[in-house]
Amino acid sequence: MRLGARIILACRSMERANKAIEDIKNNPPSRINKDEYKNNAGELATYSLDLLSLKSVKDCAKNLLTNEAAIHMLINNAGIGSPFSLEKTEDGNEMTLQVNYLSHFLLTLLLLPKMQLSSPNCRIINVSSSAHMFTDIDFDDLNLERSYKPFKSYARSKLANILFTKELTNQLTKANIHGINTYCLHPGIIQTEIWDHVRNTMFPGANFVFNIFGPFMYKKNAEQGVQTTIYCSVDEKTVNDTGLYYTNCNVAAPSRNANNRQYATKLWNASCHLLHLEPEENFTRFLETVSRQML
Repeated sequence: MRLGARIILACRSMERANKAIEDIKNNPPSRINKDEYKNNAGELATYSLDLLSLKSVKDCAKNLLTNEAAIHMLINNAGIGSPFSLEKTEDGNEMTLQVNYLSHFLLTLLLLPKMQLSSPNCRIINVSSSAHMFTDIDFDDLNLERSYKPFKSYARSKLANILFTKELTNQLTKANIHGINTYCLHPGIIQTEIWDHVRNTMFPGANFVFNIFGPFMYKKNAEQGVQTTIYCSVDEKTVNDTGLYYTNCNVAAPSRNANNRQYATKLWNASCHLLHLEPEENFTRFLETVSRQML
């Protein structure tokens, strides 16, 4: 916002979104002069988006494509902690998989054509987590109907975000589409509502352990936790990077599963099937098909 950008918040609750906007406008980040911040501030806008509903994702994309002149950056940041027992969305998908990953997958595909037309320097940032290192993906049980565990569900959704980043990079490269770079990241261990929920689902007694040792584990506040996202979004050092994983504003090595090329391709195809789309070798034609079927 301080750079004069138009920032769009796509949110499930408009009430909370408006409160967030007021907070952003009235409380600049630390070390920034408040008057200078207000004088150079960009625009803030809100759109309704509920990742629990693929219809909401499509409606949001349609509104963005209709009302926005350009989209230069997409940050897929929203997420939830997994419920204690298996829950599915209205679309029939395991809840955490859809909210933390599949809805982002669809939104990205729908907005990509607009991003292609927006400028030669666009970025897509997928927020993952170091939790991805503690899981695998069973492609025969994507909805975890045979093996649901809350932390497994959460960690798997974060692994999916990295694999999506890798395969999207591959698809863009094969299609000779330039000017759209991809990034994924671990923001750090931050005291948030999601982490409060996740720690309750890790193992019996985990909440007791975290209540004792939590103050020593939470390394970042919210402002510190967003720095790697900002770094991937606007820093000139990353302008030529694509398809990489970051933590603490540095390139890092994700897990072996996250680097598995076959996994990335299988997840891409499986995601298409969950959305009732047929994967195509020609990525440009595939995007046209997505737009035609989904909008």
